[in-house]
Amino acid sequence: MGSGSIPDFAHRCGAIIFRPRRHQDDAWGSRQPVSIDHPEPARSMSRREEIIVLGAGVVGMATALTLAGRGHRVTVVDGAGGPGLGTSFANGAQLSYAYTDALASPSVLRQIPHILLGLDPALRFQPHLDPDFLRWSIAFLRNCGAGSFRRNTLAGLALAARSRLTLDQLTERHALEYGQSVPGKIHIYRTAASLAAAEAMVALKRANGITQTLLDPDAAVALEPMLAPVRDEIAGALHTPGEAVGDPHRFCSGAHDALIRAGGSSMFDLPVERIETQGSQPAIVTRCGTRVPADRIVLAAGPGAPRLARSLGVYLPVQPMKGYSITAPTGAAAPRASITDVANRVVFARLGNRMRIAGLAEVGRRDTRVEPDRLRALTDSARAALPQAADYDNIESSWAGLRPMTPDSLPITRTIAPGVIANTGHGGLGWTYAAGSAERVAQIIEGTA
Repeated sequence: MGSGSIPDFAHRCGAIIFRPRRHQDDAWGSRQPVSIDHPEPARSMSRREEIIVLGAGVVGMATALTLAGRGHRVTVVDGAGGPGLGTSFANGAQLSYAYTDALASPSVLRQIPHILLGLDPALRFQPHLDPDFLRWSIAFLRNCGAGSFRRNTLAGLALAARSRLTLDQLTERHALEYGQSVPGKIHIYRTAASLAAAEAMVALKRANGITQTLLDPDAAVALEPMLAPVRDEIAGALHTPGEAVGDPHRFCSGAHDALIRAGGSSMFDLPVERIETQGSQPAIVTRCGTRVPADRIVLAAGPGAPRLARSLGVYLPVQPMKGYSITAPTGAAAPRASITDVANRVVFARLGNRMRIAGLAEVGRRDTRVEPDRLRALTDSARAALPQAADYDNIESSWAGLRPMTPDSLPITRTIAPGVIANTGHGGLGWTYAAGSAERVAQIIEGTA
């Protein structure tokens, strides 16, 4: 990857380096991927490429592992101290293959005045006067029409189906363990009106291959007995049996280990200042001033991607959407199935003997501080939704992160400059879309997209 000793400059920059331990035949260690049990087939690939993947979250690590499995020489670069420490660290943990509903929708459009006045406890917009936010907001409003909402949601469903298959393949091929299971998901509705509104989406998704069943309160409790404490508070429920869960941080760590075993490398604690495309190859320029060229650069830096794209003169329509999560021991009535309380806009995912609870959406917030009042709002909403699902008095950890949102809720996976591919903008579905987007990147590189 370029000339000179990359470890030398990386050490000068204070980076943490991981590279293959076998066949130490050059400055990087092995330049040949070590043998893996079930390598991915290389399709239409004329040569092995040197690729830098910027970002070590679920999207970046899935991309890196997919490309390494195809024989490319991959280096992951991230400004954090290890894999999965940003947006992927403690997100909602649900793999929502059937719930790709775009945020921009007719219902949200009707609620805009309510939201802007701060009257919605879960969804907030924090306006900014900078041109990028205004441009994004106009595009978001344009996507709120019924036709756009349907089109965007169906495009998400197609990507999610593809992602499910490719994640299963990655998991099996590399023997990844991240607490994965398929407990199904139950949406609970507290009013007859909200339940009736869900029926149109059920029909749309059934027509596109999704298995879903509407349940009355008794049937919901029969399916998930731990809903018994709230049986008299709900109008009905929607069951989707194929929904999965998994710990995204554990996935990132396991994928990183698999990448190193497959001959890849990584550099952490290495902030990137900009991307350049002068000369025959694109290159990253680190904050300590070193230029590192590659055959390709994949920009999978989540909410940090727009800043790096601007260094290329490219606008990416991505805005941060802040969300919160808490992780607590399971309670006396902890459900096995994942639960979404539609009224309280809070989700529950069981990870072994812990309950991951996530919610809140603050579009335009650009910090990751855990605000006590917002954390309290999430905890109160969770208690109201399922009072015995978790031990709320002994919360183990709380977290806030930034989801990279596009106006249409669909990720950006395309070439944005010579040798530079963006893979960002996955919003709250980065975990769901990661493997499918990685496959798209591989197809772009191989010319089969």
